[in-house]
Amino acid sequence: MTAKAIHSCIRVFDEARSVAFYEAAFGLTVAEKLDFPEFALIYMSNPLSEFELELTVNKGTSEPYDLGNGYGHFAVSVADLEAEHARMDKAGLTPGKVVDFAPAGTRVAKFFFITDPDGYKIEVIQRGGRFK
Repeated sequence: MTAKAIHSCIRVFDEARSVAFYEAAFGLTVAEKLDFPEFALIYMSNPLSEFELELTVNKGTSEPYDLGNGYGHFAVSVADLEAEHARMDKAGLTPGKVVDFAPAGTRVAKFFFITDPDGYKIEVIQRGGRFK
């Protein structure tokens, strides 16, 4: 059996703020919203991939989630890393510094991180090599 990755879920505190961030930062739009009495699931995607980001909003939550001290992240690849960094910076999204990761002298990846409204880290990687 071969599994196909279809979505990744993150829990968000403020639906509107999170949807606006993912639209502005990555061009994701709401593909579908499933609204239930105690929670809502918002699936976001764009035409470049069938993979979706699932935003879960637990209704009645009064404080932002504690993300703990684990290091997890969501990653996207872009055709022009420098241009995307400049665009996000201009939009006030506060991207981190660009890192040219080459620990043994050969570039493994060129990337930066950006943080969403709930504190989740998103890695933005220059498309190429294993990062298609």
